[in-house]
Amino acid sequence: MMLQVAAIKHRGSFTLDAQFELPTPGVVALFGRSGCGKSTLVNVIAGLLKPDFGRLALDETVLLDTERHIDVPPERRRIGYVFQDARLFPHLSVAKNLRYAQRRAKVPAFAGIDLVADLLDLGTLMQRRTHQLSGGERQRVAIGRALLSQPSLLLLDEPLASLDAARREEVLPYLETLRDQLAIPMVYVSHHFEEVLRLATHLVLMESGKTIAQGNLGDMSLNPGLRAIIGADAVGAIVDGTVLGLDPASGLLRVQVGHGELKVRFGKLATGAKLRVQLLARDLIVATRAPQQLSVRNSLTGLVTAVMEDDGDSDLIAIDVGGTIITARVTKAATRELGLVSGLPVWALVKTASLRPYPI
Repeated sequence: MMLQVAAIKHRGSFTLDAQFELPTPGVVALFGRSGCGKSTLVNVIAGLLKPDFGRLALDETVLLDTERHIDVPPERRRIGYVFQDARLFPHLSVAKNLRYAQRRAKVPAFAGIDLVADLLDLGTLMQRRTHQLSGGERQRVAIGRALLSQPSLLLLDEPLASLDAARREEVLPYLETLRDQLAIPMVYVSHHFEEVLRLATHLVLMESGKTIAQGNLGDMSLNPGLRAIIGADAVGAIVDGTVLGLDPASGLLRVQVGHGELKVRFGKLATGAKLRVQLLARDLIVATRAPQQLSVRNSLTGLVTAVMEDDGDSDLIAIDVGGTIITARVTKAATRELGLVSGLPVWALVKTASLRPYPI
């Protein structure tokens, strides 16, 4: 099953010329600098903006095809939309806001009001008016209202942009719950890479109205185009590992990554659960001999697959640790002195404190 999007739209001096095709269900993150066309593309998908040329298909359903003169009206596309601001009805309670969306749904319900209230923890808020809610609570209600429209696709256009850091942290776990428990494809717009890292299964990079790269999050974490947006310090591999259990000596989680394992500080997760880990290139140390008597708890063996120039003083070393590629930033002097070339066996070392884990 696929989400296929292609659109060309001229708006004054700006031109949107974007296309991507990615599997569903999952969370497709549209990521790029402000003004690159993310919201314009989402409005085309929603049917709120008519493209000059375009095609939109979700699985076997064609919602837009300008060549075939197909243009399903927005209200019939079964697309839920969550905006930056909650856009709730101020004169209605939370429960009535939710029931309004439920009544307007024209298809059999797969998500009832009790399920949505449970997933988003809305039970204690149902009788409140929207002006009595915090920003995070309002966005949770807005997400619930979108779900109760029984969408086959959910669009979230920077839904946390108006919230401060504390409120974003409040809402993000609920979005993770929806991703993991509901098989609804989502398109998520953000310019905060932290949100993308936590939520996305696939990433579409946008620049100046164009989609410049697309793929699963692990592969895209190594894409040079991402570095230009997030900066050199945030460059690194994003890998999905499997929990092997708790290490009794340290109290850390043992997580299999490739053919090795990492010890991660995260709390408790069941054996077999998945955990996403970001290994920043700046935090990895490369050795050409087996390390001994070091305080570093994590060591992954692998083969160098590429040596890429990072800037004038450093290189990025790509290392295959068993079907999983990670990257380390080293000085050019270290590249020369260690003889780092493709095919060389190496050890990649990283402190537990440097690992950034996220549940998936």
